[in-house]
Amino acid sequence: MRDVRAVLWDMDGTLIDSAEFHWISWRDTMQKEGVPIRHEQFLATFGQRNDSILQQWLGAAATPERIERIGSAKEQEYRELVRKHGMKPLPGVAVWLKRLHESGWLQAIGSAAPRENIEVVLEAVSATHLFQAIVSAEDVHHGKPDPEVYLIAASRLGAPPARSIVVEDAVAGVEAARRAGMHSVGVSRNGKHLPADIVVQSLDQLPANAFEALLLLTRLPENH
Repeated sequence: MRDVRAVLWDMDGTLIDSAEFHWISWRDTMQKEGVPIRHEQFLATFGQRNDSILQQWLGAAATPERIERIGSAKEQEYRELVRKHGMKPLPGVAVWLKRLHESGWLQAIGSAAPRENIEVVLEAVSATHLFQAIVSAEDVHHGKPDPEVYLIAASRLGAPPARSIVVEDAVAGVEAARRAGMHSVGVSRNGKHLPADIVVQSLDQLPANAFEALLLLTRLPENH
């Protein structure tokens, strides 16, 4: 276990830019429900869990059954868009996934997305074989910044938190890594502040020794 090294990847906004497909699928699904949404509403909720998004958009009309039905329809359309149009990894991602794999690092996805979405995306970017574990919305009770998703991912890889490094594009995800006792790489494509140990605008800017260097740092897990 001491020799295990792990990289835990967020997906949306880190591995891929999925915002446009999510916007289209939400827009079309809500239009069919007779509740049109504006792009500004979508941006304000992007990255949140579907139940939270729909409670905001539907208000008192957000029954559990309706949330489940609308959410399922939206995710179905999202997956169809990915299958039809494909998906490209963000700059630097493909190189780092391959480099880490060839260097013996174990890799996992830690995402609030449904498992089916993750599997479709990994297939679209030809990266399924590079990951040894997937932790999805179905596996956790608490969303980021709760550390649950990354603690489960590290556990499934057999990696201690001190030898697990998180790659994230969101403040909540970086905070989840910190609470889990893990170091993090922040990808800030829009220049927003991320409290990660290393921050780059694109992964192709990441120094070649970045992950090894982070393992040499010490971080104690938080007491819960």
